[in-house]
Amino acid sequence: MTQDTQPARPDDERGPVAAEARWIVSERTGRWAIGLRREAGPRGMRLYETRSLADGWSMLEQHPFSFLVAELTHANAPALVKRIAETERTCPLARVAVVAERWLAEYQWLAREAGAVWFATSPRALQPIVEIASRHLKLAPRAHVSLVQQIWSSMPWAGLGRDRSFLTTGHTHGRKPLE
Repeated sequence: MTQDTQPARPDDERGPVAAEARWIVSERTGRWAIGLRREAGPRGMRLYETRSLADGWSMLEQHPFSFLVAELTHANAPALVKRIAETERTCPLARVAVVAERWLAEYQWLAREAGAVWFATSPRALQPIVEIASRHLKLAPRAHVSLVQQIWSSMPWAGLGRDRSFLTTGHTHGRKPLE
């Protein structure tokens, strides 16, 4: 099961993140996603949640510049560490952070050695993951957009209305059309 949790927002002045790059959170309960959203604040990036590692890895393979936050459990630890190690070969532009219950902290160095960029054991200590994910996604290739779309997305009211037809269709609704 995959769910979009927030409307898309531009992360910086270069425009919205390309469709190829996503911030994916793969966990069983939603507890870590809540903490990540809290740390990201109201202007946070869009989060895509999955409830299984298989779905998370599938989405990562479909969007190879993504940032995956994967929950490590006692049951999935060997498989997760193996998948992280394979990420450099299968999705070399993707990054993976790991979250786990505090009693699983012994897996931290194994996960980091496999290629995890961060390992967290508390939903209250997720700010480093938010910062790393934000930096990674800002480096993502941008989707091709027209000059008018770039200007429109930089306006403070860009997310408020979706009716921009007067910009491209010639229907000016009393406004002078843009050239």
